[in-house]
Amino acid sequence: MTLRNHPPAEPDIASLKAHALDLRRKMMGMASGKGEGYIAQGLGIADCLAALYFHEMRHDPARADWADRDRFLLSTGHYSIAMYAVLAQAGYLDVAELPSYGINGSALPMSTFDTTNGVEIVGGSLGHGLGQAVGMAMGLRLDGSPARVFCEFSDGELDEGSTWESAMGAATFKCDNLVVLIDCNGIQADGPVTVAIEPVADKMTAFGFETYEIDGNDMAALAEALGKCREPNGKPKAIVLRTIPGFGIPTIMARERAHFVRVGNDEWDALIAELEHENA
Repeated sequence: MTLRNHPPAEPDIASLKAHALDLRRKMMGMASGKGEGYIAQGLGIADCLAALYFHEMRHDPARADWADRDRFLLSTGHYSIAMYAVLAQAGYLDVAELPSYGINGSALPMSTFDTTNGVEIVGGSLGHGLGQAVGMAMGLRLDGSPARVFCEFSDGELDEGSTWESAMGAATFKCDNLVVLIDCNGIQADGPVTVAIEPVADKMTAFGFETYEIDGNDMAALAEALGKCREPNGKPKAIVLRTIPGFGIPTIMARERAHFVRVGNDEWDALIAELEHENA
């Protein structure tokens, strides 16, 4: 853990990259043999989660309900495969539970529930994460807590009016303990994002956020941007992450329809081998 106002030491980029690779390995193991899943988004957001949980956020897996913990809200609940991987790696979940991901009756469903240790909100009803994050940020400030709220949501959620209403609220109430991480990977359920949401960074700035736009799969850029977001200057912070679905596995990266990936049982070994080859 790292106390706020005592920023972490210089990030160990090599170590954070190793964490991200291990997250991808865990995700492939969780999805292997199931034939389908939201694996591409998980692979794309792995770098961000590694930077948050192993460098930036103040948290304690031994005290998941610690009042002054930093909160991470995964608005895109279908990215759960990545959430479970990082929670297991950070010590909130037993790694032995991971293979049950997505199986009927499992405690690790394909969309997150807040009954899972370390998960803050129910995910899956898209467009609601930022509103909950703003409410948490305001409540923590009223309580005098030093905790911050980190909220991930997707570019597809920018189609939702509730997201923009929440953004206005964050700026109006000067939620400078809020950092939003916008996963701009360019895909929605039926294909590419087609609504004219760009320029996302300029729009977030216009809505009153201090905004950074980076390659979301560049660990050094992630650590730098998160470091810049620590300053309590009266503005909520936004990091626009340009991520690639399936990052680390070229075959998945090349797929045009990567929202819900279907993989034949004979393909998993080859895909895992690609991941290892790319990171040899």
